[in-house]
Amino acid sequence: MAKNNYIRFDWAIKRLLRNKADYTVLEGFLSVLLNDGIKIKNIKESESNKASADDKFNIVDILVENSRGELMIIEIQNTHQSDYFLRMLYGVSKVISEHIVEGDKYHRIRKVYHVSIIYFKLGGDDYVYWGGNEFRGLHTGSPLVLTDKEREYLIKRGWSGVQTPKDLHPEYCLLCAEDFDRVAKNSLDEWMHYLKNTEIPDSFTAPGLPEARMQLRQDNLSEQERIDYRYYLKRNRYENDTIESTLEDGIRIGRAEGETIGLEKGEAIGLEKEKISTIYRMSSKGKSIEDISDATDLPAHQIQEILNSLKQ
Repeated sequence: MAKNNYIRFDWAIKRLLRNKADYTVLEGFLSVLLNDGIKIKNIKESESNKASADDKFNIVDILVENSRGELMIIEIQNTHQSDYFLRMLYGVSKVISEHIVEGDKYHRIRKVYHVSIIYFKLGGDDYVYWGGNEFRGLHTGSPLVLTDKEREYLIKRGWSGVQTPKDLHPEYCLLCAEDFDRVAKNSLDEWMHYLKNTEIPDSFTAPGLPEARMQLRQDNLSEQERIDYRYYLKRNRYENDTIESTLEDGIRIGRAEGETIGLEKGEAIGLEKEKISTIYRMSSKGKSIEDISDATDLPAHQIQEILNSLKQ
């Protein structure tokens, strides 16, 4: 099947993969990622995942609960955000706090995984990153493990298989789709190929992909779904092009002014004008202050001040 006949994973998560009959695709993806047989118990509603015309174009996320009661945030981000790692931390903290009642014992805290599929460059040289809290001796370098008494206490209360504090704390996985540039050699690579290229070759057999090959075909969509999907792609391209073009415009203006006031200062002025231009363009298209804040890395109150000044 041609590349453009498959559906992007972010749109599929929003609209197609949330019924129990379709869990096999997500279960396969998570099983490959965690190297464990994952069974989904349910998919919880996410505020930024509502299927409406004013969805945020660059963020898609869902909250999955597996059969062991673990929580998995799956988030897809299409454009760069300077405070992205802080937002990851906030998202995990919020999920933990929302799933424990005040006064409950701490053993009722859930294990949380945060899976990020991103389509912008990070500051590393790999396409998959995994992180969590691991305690190591300052002098010996050896990892801290739970005592037999701690393990027994936790296992009796549902924390099966725990060995170290890392098994209790949140874990983060970053999948950098744009940095995947190799021939698929294993199941995770096959998934990375699909995430980057929206393409599932017939030879791919990773868990979840055979089902995706059947379920995520554009020709399976209803007429209204096809219209919605084309609109989603068009809007995504437009927003990314707007941000990229305004950045280029700002730098060009700054360099021109830099001929008389200094290149470094000129570029700074240009970047500031780029942000103002972005605010004006996105606002004129009906974008919310939250969306504009995500695109410009400016606080909401400053964006409101700029918008007010533009109206004067």
